[in-house]
Amino acid sequence: MTHRLFSRGGSDPGAPEAILDPEITAATIRVFALVGEAVAEATHALLAGDRDLAKRVVDHDVEIDRLVSDLIRTVEKILVDGTEPSREIRSRLLTLLRILPEVERNGDLAEHVARRAARGLGGEMSPRSRGLVERMGEVAAVIWREATDAILDGNLQAASSIEDTDDELDDLHVSLTAELVSGSMSVPVAVEVAMIGRFYERFGDHCVNLVRRQVAARP
Repeated sequence: MTHRLFSRGGSDPGAPEAILDPEITAATIRVFALVGEAVAEATHALLAGDRDLAKRVVDHDVEIDRLVSDLIRTVEKILVDGTEPSREIRSRLLTLLRILPEVERNGDLAEHVARRAARGLGGEMSPRSRGLVERMGEVAAVIWREATDAILDGNLQAASSIEDTDDELDDLHVSLTAELVSGSMSVPVAVEVAMIGRFYERFGDHCVNLVRRQVAARP
């Protein structure tokens, strides 16, 4: 049987994939959606010089942190409340506890990009570094969709392709590093762009770790 937390489709409430509390399901889907929006919007804000959008991404990270904290408290309460959940529900709740901190960290990484966008860094970047960062943002959005599909819906095809997507992010990071040492930007700008490249690389690494945890949790 394919292991999944639940299906995001409009499934029958009595189906196996709907056994988690609807509020937990809705909040988890919301967190994953917010992180996906954050990485896409942070990239756009950086390259378009949209400081207002960048500030909104920073503000929305507060909601991601709150949702994750609330989910962790809710899940921990269910697990220690004295009413023993079924084995399947317990397995899914434990999986949530393992992955939620990493989901929150990816939201933080998007926020870090947005903070630099809010300072107008995009306008100081070299044309090549802008192109590489744009592609890194696109690949980050793809790998997040793959992680989301693998974790929430048990999509094995998405799980199997995520390593290749992460490899592309790593290759782009190497290319960006080469651009940084070429001297095409001032040292302060190059340092900030290097940090941005690292944020995207770590974003991909977290996605891979999330899916590996999900695969390891299969019954």
